[in-house]
Amino acid sequence: MSLVAVIDYGMGNLRSVAKALEHVNSKVRVKVTADAADISAADHIVFPGQGAMGPAMSALCERGLDEILLREMGHKPFLGVCLGLQVMMESSEENGGTQGLGLLPGQVKRFPDPHTGPEGGERLKVPHMGWNECHQVQAHPLWEGIDQDSRFYFVHSYYVTTDDPDEIAGSCDYGLNFVAAACRENMFAVQFHPEKSAQAGLKLLENFLGWDGQRD
Repeated sequence: MSLVAVIDYGMGNLRSVAKALEHVNSKVRVKVTADAADISAADHIVFPGQGAMGPAMSALCERGLDEILLREMGHKPFLGVCLGLQVMMESSEENGGTQGLGLLPGQVKRFPDPHTGPEGGERLKVPHMGWNECHQVQAHPLWEGIDQDSRFYFVHSYYVTTDDPDEIAGSCDYGLNFVAAACRENMFAVQFHPEKSAQAGLKLLENFLGWDGQRD
């Protein structure tokens, strides 16, 4: 039975993600953990999250999880969820400026306030909360069986920009276009919450558990 390590860094919606993973594949063992041995033994790694970037990075560093993740994420299928996408970037504007893990070239920025639609349209609420379409920018094993422009559930005040368009797997529009999913080699991360996104989100989690980390 394969092991899925859900990273426990003291915050985030860990249990709901773990339950969703167990729901889509009863043949895997899902463990919420901060133990280096568990993470090293895992076949798949999931970094779920909600909350602020600064405290999240502090918690990772205090527990030594930053070094463990940098070591293990290089060769195992990895899925980042919401804050799990943002911590992969080089830096964030949140909390006065926060350094990320630097696994992907890009930054995390705050939605402007006030935030309006294109060409001075309607005022948009921040955080961006609720269902929105995700446009699949490139083919990927985690998109298999998911219709183009399917709707997923978002909750965030900060969004990701990247310096490398080849690593954008999905995009979303909310007054501006932002990265809704990013990928590189064995890593895939999304801004939305697949565990809260009904059938499309569960399908993405199912695809992840069946993924070997290869693109072809």
